[in-house]
Formats: sequence, C-alpha cells, structure tokens
Amino acid sequence: MHLLHRWNCPWASDARPDTAYIGQYGELVAASWARAHGMRILRHNFRWGHAGEIDLVCRQGDTLVFCEVKSTTSPDAGAPARAVHRHKRQKQRSGALRWLQLLGKEVPIRFDIIEVWLLPGHPPRIRHSPAAFSLHEHAASLPPL
Repeated sequence: MHLLHRWNCPWASDARPDTAYIGQYGELVAASWARAHGMRILRHNFRWGHAGEIDLVCRQGDTLVFCEVKSTTSPDAGAPARAVHRHKRQKQRSGALRWLQLLGKEVPIRFDIIEVWLLPGHPPRIRHSPAAFSLHEHAASLPPL
C-alpha cells in the first residue's frame, strides 16, 4: 500500500464524495499512518454479530490496539472524536471482548481513536489519541478538544 497519509486528498473542494467514501478513505489513511508508526494491522472492520464494528484491529508490540477512526472533510467541524460517544465506546468494548474470546488468551489491550481531516487538495491531518478510553466505563474519557 502506498503511504496514503502523505498524499493530497483526491477530490476538489467543489466535488465532495459521499460520507461512506469519506469513512472508507479515512480508514485507509489511518491504516497507512498506523503502519508507518509501527503498528501491524490485523483486521479492517472486524464485526462479530451485533457486538459492534471495530475499524482497525492492530498490534503494537505485545498490545492489541482497537482503533476507532473518525474522518471529516470540514476544517470547521470540530474534533471528529466527539462522535465517539458512550454508546459507541460500549460497542467497541463489546467487539474487543469478542476478539479476545476468539483469541482464547489474555493480552494487554488498548482503545485508540484516530482522527483524520481530509481537506481537499491537502495531505490528511491526523491526530492519534492512544488509550482514549478503557475497557471499563468509569475510567472512560475522550481526548481534549
């Protein structure tokens, strides 16, 4: 895969793609960025039943990293991570527990958020929030805005 996280976004300012395409492109950019920063991508869009979908399941060292990717094409939209609300975090936790059941052993895990700003004609801007929330709700927090 090419280093998508360094390429200019492929659309003009007057021709924005639909939200599904933006999400898919953002996930590809995030995966490219994660690889370049030492993560091994194990799975894209992991889903098990109704447990929720995990955008990227990665490994960094001995740690399993469950990444939620949020993308936007508007510089004024605010932090995409704001969309990772309590219900979304719970679905991420549920999906991660399913993955761990399939794995059959305990390993260190973390939940990251990768925000991707896809501004027309510019390279993507990426903000990575490692350990953005935890397996337990009482310790959950979002990255600062």
